[in-house]
Amino acid sequence: MTTVYFNSRYLSKDEVRLSPDDRGFVLGDGVYEVIRTYDGRLFALEAHLARLRRGLRELAIEGVDIDGLGEVCRELLRRNDLGAGNALLYLQVTRGVAPRTHFFPDPPVPATVFMQASRFAPRADPAKGVQAITVPDIRWARCDIKTVQLVANCLANQRARSAGAQEALFVRDSAVLEGSYNSLFFVLEGEVRTAPKTNYILPSITRDIVLELCRTSGIAAREFPVFTHELPRATEAFLTGTTMEIMPIVGVDGLAVGGGKPGPVTRRIQELFRSRTAGTGA
Repeated sequence: MTTVYFNSRYLSKDEVRLSPDDRGFVLGDGVYEVIRTYDGRLFALEAHLARLRRGLRELAIEGVDIDGLGEVCRELLRRNDLGAGNALLYLQVTRGVAPRTHFFPDPPVPATVFMQASRFAPRADPAKGVQAITVPDIRWARCDIKTVQLVANCLANQRARSAGAQEALFVRDSAVLEGSYNSLFFVLEGEVRTAPKTNYILPSITRDIVLELCRTSGIAAREFPVFTHELPRATEAFLTGTTMEIMPIVGVDGLAVGGGKPGPVTRRIQELFRSRTAGTGA
């Protein structure tokens, strides 16, 4: 039996009852976070909670005890016997239950808070890498908020799957920005490049860690977009994210990247990241 957290209660997942008037259900009016554990230890928890706090502020959702959610994470791991091994915690907050309107409930209603924990197993092999395709970026202009409005991302990822790839890379004004659920890096002429933080990309926790690892390890890195005309010159490419960690891209749009296998810079960053996760504290 899976125990989840729902509106200040711990209960069986089968007992959760979501109102059809919840604004997350009818309007996508909410935000979410996905947090990893390594051998039972929470990774980058404070960074995730800080991003959640920012997202709630941007959507003007109030009344959530964000500081207390860290303890909720730990309690869910305990109740679901996830104190060892690797797990994922999914956390979602919506504006709450109210009649469907295009303006906020007045007076405000309590937010809906849901969290669940589950065992984690990687979907792809980081030693082999994945294929990707490029797609037009049809998302809204506030991709920096981690909202539950993900239909454009789902359409893009399904397009990649239908093409035999594992990820779709969003292109806006010729800049290759990020994946449908991952941040994106390229290596050109020995330099690691990633799109700078704007409203068009998610401020990824793993992305920030990779940039820090590059700085502290002497790997040349720059926040500057890679454009479509530069793709043939990329010697390496990789995705970063909570579930993908550091995942090499070995082909884009059917063309091999770096000879079709993970490159030395990517492998070095994988090693550095593994060292970071092994040393994390709860």
